[in-house]
Amino acid sequence: MTEMDQQVIANGNCSGRVVEGPTNPMVTPLLTDLYQFTMAYAYWKANKHQERAVFDLYFRKNPFGGEYTVFAGLEECIRLIANFRFTEDEISFIRESLPGSCEDGFFDYLRGLDCSEVEVYSIAEGSVVFPKVPLLRIEGPIAVAQLLETPLVNLVNYASLVTTNAARHRFVAGKSKMLLEFGLRRAQGPDGGISASKYCYLGGFDATSNVAAGRLFGIPLRGTHSHAFVSSYMSPDEIIDKSLRSADGSSSCEDLVSLAQTWLSKIQWSSSLRGIFGETNQSELAAFTSYALAFPISFLALVDTYDVMRSGIPNFCAVALALNDLGYKAVGIRLDSGDLAYLSCEARKFFRAIEKEFGVPGFGKMSITASNDLNEETLDALNKQGHEVDAYGIGTYLVTCYAQAALGCVFKLVEINNQPRIKLSEDVSKVSIPCKKRSYRLYGREGYPLVDIMTGGNEPSPKVGERILCRHPFNESKRAYVVPQQVEELLKCYWPGSSDKPREDLPPLKDIRDRCIKQLERMRPDHMRRLNPTPYKVSVSAKLYDFIHFLWLNEAPVGELQ
Repeated sequence: MTEMDQQVIANGNCSGRVVEGPTNPMVTPLLTDLYQFTMAYAYWKANKHQERAVFDLYFRKNPFGGEYTVFAGLEECIRLIANFRFTEDEISFIRESLPGSCEDGFFDYLRGLDCSEVEVYSIAEGSVVFPKVPLLRIEGPIAVAQLLETPLVNLVNYASLVTTNAARHRFVAGKSKMLLEFGLRRAQGPDGGISASKYCYLGGFDATSNVAAGRLFGIPLRGTHSHAFVSSYMSPDEIIDKSLRSADGSSSCEDLVSLAQTWLSKIQWSSSLRGIFGETNQSELAAFTSYALAFPISFLALVDTYDVMRSGIPNFCAVALALNDLGYKAVGIRLDSGDLAYLSCEARKFFRAIEKEFGVPGFGKMSITASNDLNEETLDALNKQGHEVDAYGIGTYLVTCYAQAALGCVFKLVEINNQPRIKLSEDVSKVSIPCKKRSYRLYGREGYPLVDIMTGGNEPSPKVGERILCRHPFNESKRAYVVPQQVEELLKCYWPGSSDKPREDLPPLKDIRDRCIKQLERMRPDHMRRLNPTPYKVSVSAKLYDFIHFLWLNEAPVGELQ
C-alpha cells in the first residue's frame, strides 16, 4: 500500500480525493480551548469517548441589524477535518498542559485519533442562511466531535460575518459599481487580512489590494499609488528618461513631460475650462507623468494630494491627453478625501468638457474611484446626494466588521446514542432544537424563498404542491400553512468519513462567489433592505414542534412552592 493510499484511508477519504491542509498553518488540532481536552479526557476516563454524538453549528441572530447572513468557511473546515491528526510534539504539549494525574492511555488514544469516523453535513458555502438552522451537522464519536468545536466555530464565525458585511456593501453600492477591498493594513493581523480578502471577494467584491490573497486564492488585484508617491517629487527635472513609445510601437515621444505641459496649457486656455484653475502644482504633474511613463496602459492617479479641482484633475487630464496622443487610454482617478459626491460630479463635468473641447472619444467616461473610510452608511448617503463614482475602495469598516464584532456561532449537542438532547435556558432564544434534523427551503410561486423548515431526521420530505404546516419553534401562535412550488434540501454530506455515502465536491472560490450573488438576487427585496427589513421565517414541522416541547417539559425540573 502506498503512502498516498494510507493517507486516504487515514483521512476516511474512501473516494480517493485527498484534501489539502488548512490555508493557515496555525489551524491545527491544538487550535482549540483547553476545556475541549479536559472533556475529552473525562469522556475517555468514563469509557464514553466513542459514543456516537450529533452536534449542530448555527447562529442565533443575523448581524448588522439585517435579516440575512451569508455562510462561509466550509472549505477551511473540511481541510481541517481531512487532516486532523496530532503530532508527537503536540501530544507532549497536551500532556504538559493537563494535570499529572491523566493516564498514559489517553495520550495513546490521541496518537491514533483522526476524523475517519466523523461525518459532516453542511449547507453549501456561499448560501444565504438564517438563525437556528444548522450550518453544519457533525456526527461522530463525542470526544473527537468535541475537539472540533472551537476550530469549526472559529473558521465559520468571522468568515460568515465578513462575507455578509461585503454582501451588504455590494447591495447598497449596486450591481454596476466596482468594489475594491483595501483593508489589509487595518485588518486584525495577517490572518484577519488574508481571510478578509478571500471572503469579501466571496461576498461580491471585485478585487483586492492584498497581493498574498491574490496569489493564494486567484482574486483579481487592483492598486495605484499613494500620496507619498506624489509628494516624493519636487520638480519635473527629476524625471531622467522622458521618452515613451506609442501603443502600436510605430513612433516614439522623446519628452512626455513637455507634451503633458503643452496639454496643460491648452486646457487652461480652452474656452470651456478657462478660469476654473490657474497654475497647478508642478511636482504633482511630475509625479503623474513619471507614473504614466511606468504604467502607460493602466494610468490611474490619486488627485487629492494638493487640491483636487485646481491641480489634481487638470494635471491628470494633461497627462491622460498626452498618453492619448500616443494611443494609450488612461484608466481614471482616485479621490481619497473631501466631499466625494461633489468632487466626483465636478470631475465628471471636467472630463466631459475635455471630450467635447478636444474631441477625445470616451474621455468623459473616465473612471472615478472613491476611498477614505467608506462604509454602508457613506455609500447610502452618496446615493442619496447624487454622485459620479464608478468604483469604491473600502477598507477599515469592511474588514474589521466595525458595526458588529462577531456573529455568535454556537455548537450544541442535539443527540447522543440516538437519544435527542436539549439545552434549556430562561432566555428562549438560547434553547436548542433537539435531535438529528433535516432542513429544507420552501419557495413560493414567484420564485422567492418563503420559509426554512426543520424536520426530524425520519420525517418524510416536504413535497412540491403539498400543503405543510410550518410552526415557530417556541411561539405556539406563530404558524402558517405553505404550499411550496420548489423544495430545496439544505444539508448535504461534505465529509463521509469511512462510510460509503456520496460526498459533495468543494467548488472553486469563484463558483462559491457566483452562488452567493445568485442567492442574494433570489431573495425577496424586503428581506434585504437596510432599514426595517422583514424577518425571514424559520420554522419546524408540527411533529418536531411537539417533540421539542415534550422534551422541554421532560427535562425541565418542576419547581416546588412552600
